[in-house]
Amino acid sequence: MSAGKQLKPTESELEILRVLWEKGPSTVREVHEILEQSKDAGYTTTLKLMQIMHEKGLLQRDASSKTHIYAAAVSQENTQRQLLDKMIDTVFNGSASQLVLQALGNHKSSKEELEKIKQYLNEIEKQQRK
Repeated sequence: MSAGKQLKPTESELEILRVLWEKGPSTVREVHEILEQSKDAGYTTTLKLMQIMHEKGLLQRDASSKTHIYAAAVSQENTQRQLLDKMIDTVFNGSASQLVLQALGNHKSSKEELEKIKQYLNEIEKQQRK
C-alpha cells in the first residue's frame, strides 16, 4: 500500500480494526468471539470480511502456521485522522471549529476533558505565535 493511498474502512471493517488495535494480532475465531459479544455476526461473515480487508491492505496476514494470524496494517491514529478529515470536509463544510462546537455542545465533557482541551488550545496558540 502506498503512503499516499487513503483507505476508507466500512463500519464493519472499523469494528474488526478496533478489536485488532486493542487486542493485537489475532485469529479470525478470536476476533469473531469479541464481535459476537456486541452484535449478531456469523463466523463465515467475519472470515470473509477479514479476507477482503487483507486484499484491500487494511490487514496483514501471517499464514506461516495452520491458523492464520491477522493484524491491523493501518494505524488507529492515521485511520482516525483520515475519517475525521473526511467528516470535517463533507459534514462541516471544511470547518474544524464547527465540528468542535457541535461536539462540545452536544456531549457533556468531564472537567478532565475540558482541562485537556484548554491545554491543547494553549499549545496551539503558543505554536502559532512562533
